[in-house]
Amino acid sequence: MSKTQSRRSGGPSQVRPAPAPARAAAGAREAARVEVWPGDPYPLGATFDGAGTNFSIFSEAATRVDLCLFDEAGRETGVELPECTALCWHGYLPGIGPGQRYGFRVHGSWAPEQGHRLNPNKLLLDPYAKAIEGQPDWNPSIFGHRLDEPDTLNEADSAVSMPKSIVISPYFDWGNDRLPRVPLHGTVIYETHVKGLTMRHPGVPEHERGTYAGLAHPVVINYLKGLGVTSVELLPVHQFIDDLHGEGGRHNNWGYNTIGYFAPHDAYATRRHGGQQVQEFKSMVRALHEAGLEVILDVVYNHTAEGNHLGPTLSFRGIDNAAYYRLTPNDPRFYMDYTGCGNSLNMRHPHVLQLIMDSLRYWVTEMHVDGFRFDLASTLARELHEVDKLSAFFDLIHQDPVVSQVKLIAEPWDIGEGGYQVGNFPPIWLEWNGKYRDCVRDYWRSVDQTIAEFASRFTGSSDLYGNTGRRPYASVNFVTAHDGFTLRDLVSYNEKHNEANLEDNRDGESHNRSWNCGVEGPTDDPEVLALRERQQRNFLATLLLSQGVPMLLGGDELGRTQLGNNNGYCHDGPLTWYDWAATDESLLEFTRRLIAFRHSHPVLRRRRWFHGRPLHGEGVSDIAWLRPDAQEMTEQDWTAGYAKSFMVFMNGDAIPSRGRRGERVVDASLLVCFNAHFDALDFTLPGAPLGGSWLKEIDTAEPVPAPASTADPAGAVVTLPPRSLAVFRRVG
Repeated sequence: MSKTQSRRSGGPSQVRPAPAPARAAAGAREAARVEVWPGDPYPLGATFDGAGTNFSIFSEAATRVDLCLFDEAGRETGVELPECTALCWHGYLPGIGPGQRYGFRVHGSWAPEQGHRLNPNKLLLDPYAKAIEGQPDWNPSIFGHRLDEPDTLNEADSAVSMPKSIVISPYFDWGNDRLPRVPLHGTVIYETHVKGLTMRHPGVPEHERGTYAGLAHPVVINYLKGLGVTSVELLPVHQFIDDLHGEGGRHNNWGYNTIGYFAPHDAYATRRHGGQQVQEFKSMVRALHEAGLEVILDVVYNHTAEGNHLGPTLSFRGIDNAAYYRLTPNDPRFYMDYTGCGNSLNMRHPHVLQLIMDSLRYWVTEMHVDGFRFDLASTLARELHEVDKLSAFFDLIHQDPVVSQVKLIAEPWDIGEGGYQVGNFPPIWLEWNGKYRDCVRDYWRSVDQTIAEFASRFTGSSDLYGNTGRRPYASVNFVTAHDGFTLRDLVSYNEKHNEANLEDNRDGESHNRSWNCGVEGPTDDPEVLALRERQQRNFLATLLLSQGVPMLLGGDELGRTQLGNNNGYCHDGPLTWYDWAATDESLLEFTRRLIAFRHSHPVLRRRRWFHGRPLHGEGVSDIAWLRPDAQEMTEQDWTAGYAKSFMVFMNGDAIPSRGRRGERVVDASLLVCFNAHFDALDFTLPGAPLGGSWLKEIDTAEPVPAPASTADPAGAVVTLPPRSLAVFRRVG
């Protein structure tokens, strides 16, 4: 077991002695003094109907399930659920309503060698809880086993040390809210963190910074609209556990440690008491929708916060361990781990699949989100061992009339054998294109033998997606993401600098395909700084000129740095919060203009593939690849390892589709000139049949792109500085 796994699964070295109240809590539980009716097995979870609340929980392994109610003083009242229907234990409690804090105690067999870890001394969170309040107090009581004897039952009561599930009111005034339904080919994604985005924003009131309300503040929404993005992709907002709990000043910042798949994380709300985080999340979505912005959630259905066999018992493990988790076949004490986080959810069990589908539908129908990005999605497709695109998970997604209609984005890999599945997901899925990221990074740091692959990546990666019925927008293109260097750090560091993570710089990716432009880290050298600025513009321009769906890492447009740290998962502080006071205004303006340019030219966001064939008998192709001397690229040119410069012509007259209302789409034709060489290079602007006169629109050699006032004629020679690109629009 790696150090990372031990930490993320809450190993014994991180816990404190149990406080006296927790050790005494078991004797303080009161007998049931509330009325309970049989209720219904479905829906699972706690469902308030205006007069009372129905509770239902699945467990095949249980012999008895107690519902535990907590008052404001923390006093517990236990109620045995009276019915079990189709493995779901249920009961209806009249008079119990929103704000009620609760949990479960599940009775049954403690037999780790058989995969069973039921322990009624442990208060358990409801897997279907719509709201959760608090974090665990990390002491021995929250572990089902004794820390010194992992196979031995721990009889300490955990109730005082556990977060609580909350009954919520389902009622909310959505007004005229509608999903924006931005077309896939017109989507521009902004990946960001709810807290990091606003914690240092001077225009957001202090009490709203770092919250859903802060993200919904008009100053933030106006910024996003002005930037031009269409969709905000939020790092995990499902309730998660801070498994670092402040060790060495570190906290789980990214949130890839889920414990509640229906509950918005309470720490991101200005008001948390009584489940008010649900109302605040809905208000945020409504405000973003009013501005035409989509909300996409990064979701973690591949593992939970309970970790491996040494982890705490918080929910699933104590309810039905063998049903919820993939256990090793020869010794069910241990867990199959395709994620590096200690466990993997059991995608072969119908109730686990039901949990995931119920969760996804809930976030669409009740919380009005517009799509999902699935973390380590290959894990979800493992039924036996290998990744299987015909798995039950995909079948359920595809046939579901709700979930199949929103944006579905896969991170198409995990850490297991055969887990790298870029290009292999089914047709309705979009994928994070890791090959795009790697190729574009290599091209702009002048690695040999890249231009042929670069051409494919630039035009949507048809080699990955073109043979399965998918379109160019199946490729979610990105150069940077939350996991790795920021854009500024990508051009400032050759090596990761993660010492602040207190893991001896062993964590994080070591092969980053980055280039520091001559000096590692901060420098006052004006030539190095100018080159770094140009490289950032090159990456942004390439991203926003490419076919597919561009994803911008939030803060890259501001020049955000993490000082060379490429694994900021454990820093909930200034290192990862956006420093709005240090905004690179010229880079921000450059990014705004690039996004606006993309929106204004349909040829940059085609719904169909380029074919490279003459059209309509006119002898003009929809796309053409040219050498800097304006001659068509030959096979020898494509295979020349030293070649790092070329031009691509995209014919705006050749868009083979119409607008959303059937109108004919007419667009300008564009010429993009790339020079990734170390030296300046002359480019000859092409003439007939590709063009006549050319007007320069974008030049990454300039801090802010200023369109030329006069066009250059065909045959004119323009000089591109080293490592730069320029975009020309055909005007005659």
